[in-house]
Amino acid sequence: MNNKGILLIISGPSGAGKGTVVNELMKDSEKYCLSVSVTTRKPRPGEEEGVSYYFRSEKEFKKMAENGELLEYALFCGNFYGTPIKYVEKRLAEGKNVILEIEVQGAIQVKEKYPDAVLIFLTPETIQDLEDRLRGRNTESEEVMALRLRRAREEVKLINKYDYIVINDLVRNASKRINSIVDTEKYASARNKDFPKNFLTKKGVE
Repeated sequence: MNNKGILLIISGPSGAGKGTVVNELMKDSEKYCLSVSVTTRKPRPGEEEGVSYYFRSEKEFKKMAENGELLEYALFCGNFYGTPIKYVEKRLAEGKNVILEIEVQGAIQVKEKYPDAVLIFLTPETIQDLEDRLRGRNTESEEVMALRLRRAREEVKLINKYDYIVINDLVRNASKRINSIVDTEKYASARNKDFPKNFLTKKGVE
């Protein structure tokens, strides 16, 4: 079977619990690795450089984009976000499933460049659940919260661009669903186009 890793894109509205679910998946470090994004936004309390994000100025970010160092990038809620390309390609070749936690615009860009990428839209069941989670974080002003909810309504309209929808009711359940998706994708015939040739060249077959 094909040993190349799967490029796994996890998107969803702010407050959907993407970071928490990704952390749960990353407990299996043999199966997954995380691509750390570059952003121009300021660090939040507890976030670390090179772990949560690479924090760069807008000038530095634009230079990276001009030099072709980013797989994708987009402007989201007033800040730029992007994915460094070299790390992703290296880890896929090593057989790791690379997780990109990125927003919808970036996900669609990646799918256009890498059709084999698996796009997962992670979301609570309703917009009310999402608002409750955002309020529970106590990290945003009412103005920013309204912006995030408006953005969520826009993002859900693009859900047909995604391969799978995963409801994040409980983190453990959501991570199990994503694991099942990845395991299934590994055996997709489209990912194993060399199988017939390899099958026929096994020892004893002419």
